[in-house]
Amino acid sequence: MKKIGLFILLISICMLVGCARPYSPGLLISNYDYPASTPDDASGLQLGAKTGTSQMINYLGWVAIGDASIKTAAKDAGITKVKTVDVHYDSILGIINTTTTTITGD
Repeated sequence: MKKIGLFILLISICMLVGCARPYSPGLLISNYDYPASTPDDASGLQLGAKTGTSQMINYLGWVAIGDASIKTAAKDAGITKVKTVDVHYDSILGIINTTTTTITGD
């Protein structure tokens, strides 16, 4: 009986892990984009002429390598005025997790 209770508790914890985020990852595989920031003007989305990216890879939640910051993405493309920021997230069984930040600007 204790094993069944422990199993149910473990499954419940796994299912609730994504609840603290605005975009919840899938339990087995995730591959989605979400906006990190949008323009403040009311005229709509205006992309910049240049595009820069930065990336971080995480293995098993134990080792994280890389820099997915906006600053690094801006430096990559020579952007001084950032207009939009988007983030792409990939995960396979929680073993390999990749976060890519893409910015546009001038």
